[in-house]
Amino acid sequence: MAVTRDEVVRTAIRLLDEVGLDGLTLRRLAGKLHISAPTLYWHFRDKRELLDAMAEEMVRRQREAEPPIPEDWPWDEQIAESMRRQYRAILAYRDGARVMAGNRPTDASLPVIEHYLARWMEIGFPAHEALATILSMGDLIVGAALEYQAEMERVRQQGKEAQQEVWEKMKAYPNLHAAARQRAARVAHDGHYDSFEHGLSLLIAGLRQRHAELMAQREMATA
Repeated sequence: MAVTRDEVVRTAIRLLDEVGLDGLTLRRLAGKLHISAPTLYWHFRDKRELLDAMAEEMVRRQREAEPPIPEDWPWDEQIAESMRRQYRAILAYRDGARVMAGNRPTDASLPVIEHYLARWMEIGFPAHEALATILSMGDLIVGAALEYQAEMERVRQQGKEAQQEVWEKMKAYPNLHAAARQRAARVAHDGHYDSFEHGLSLLIAGLRQRHAELMAQREMATA
């Protein structure tokens, strides 16, 4: 029985969680599917195209696992929550950030992007500015997730002893040591969303300011 594209993607995601991105080879994936490696090229031109489809499926699963974002929320809160959900979608998978990094939209995701872009334009952002902002948001999400997952891998490989050595060295630098202690306290309180949430708060504050500028310009143009 022929293997479908969806089966390939689902199996690839399961294999990703088992062996990580470096271990996810097309040959190994073909073995899991009990097909020959060349058969995969009927569905995907190369591994990069497969990763694009995997990234799309990861986000789709997260979107379906949570209730829709309330339409009556303020626009900035809707955007912030949408970013948080994408971030959670990445962290839900081993090496999820590396899968997402450099991905491009598949044909199936283009209608979703079109709808999302239209919402930004309804809010008042010009199309080109909305797209640039969406891409910048994606950079923050993937970058923060990549750093978090890389740090977790470092802890797994080196253990907490290596972290303690860094703490000891920082004691010679009072400002750095105090800042690091304060940050660690916040991470302990808020969890691993610390850096991401900080960047998100700055981005949303900037968006509010830019939106106010655009609305003022529109009022002046129609006065």
